[in-house]
Amino acid sequence: MSTATKGKITDIAQLEEISKKIRINILHMLTLSGSGHTGGSLSAADIATAIYFSKMKFDAANPKWEERDRFIMSKGHAAPLIYALMAEAGYFPIETIDSLRKIESPLQGHPCCQKLPGIEVSTGSLGQGLSVANGMALGLRLDNNPARVFCIMGDGETQEGQVWEAAMTAAHYKIDTLCAVVDCNELQIDGAVEDVMGIQPIHDKWEAFGWHAINIDGHDMESIISALDEAENTKGKPTVIIANTTKGKGSVLFEDKVEFHGVTPTKEEFEQAVKEINNG
Repeated sequence: MSTATKGKITDIAQLEEISKKIRINILHMLTLSGSGHTGGSLSAADIATAIYFSKMKFDAANPKWEERDRFIMSKGHAAPLIYALMAEAGYFPIETIDSLRKIESPLQGHPCCQKLPGIEVSTGSLGQGLSVANGMALGLRLDNNPARVFCIMGDGETQEGQVWEAAMTAAHYKIDTLCAVVDCNELQIDGAVEDVMGIQPIHDKWEAFGWHAINIDGHDMESIISALDEAENTKGKPTVIIANTTKGKGSVLFEDKVEFHGVTPTKEEFEQAVKEINNG
């Protein structure tokens, strides 16, 4: 996909196959690096695949193309996911993923816009991505540019107060070109989200802040595409997709296991997980 594209893939089965490939490449680079975040990269793989390959306008050969849609991975520790997406999209050769977290690699532990063309903003300080997305969307509005902005956050990330300041701002300015996603995998580095700082009822909270909120199974590709379509057709307010997901989705080795928030697979675990993903 080295030319400008918009929604080129609509076939659900094809998108599901791409998401499998994305998961395998995530695990491949994490296993090689021995460092990085497994659980949250895998949980958001399906919805991120749908955004990139079914909805987004982009040109991998021209990352600064003015008409491109913008993608912000606010939970920047899920960097392996965005790198796998970009490799699949043609931003850089696939073998580059082998350099994850190596010195001088463009694939740093958190996305760095100064090292990798196609990364819109350096992220990883949790709670900031939605504010950046607001600024981008408002800037595009001033330029009469209809490009959309997508922002993926973690559910634990929404414990940050800045997220809710940004939520108020987006609703106040009726930023309907903004689509936020909350990856609700219910686990964060210190344990269950509800034990650390409960966020429920999250759907009601976003609606109370003036957003159009959609609840979905974040691993059901048909539901994901339907929600993204609904977000695009919603006018006069921003949309948030609350994606109910499983941390470490793809293998029983990692699923719903908080210890794999920031732990990488062994070679043996990688091989088993690939078999499970391919047979899934």
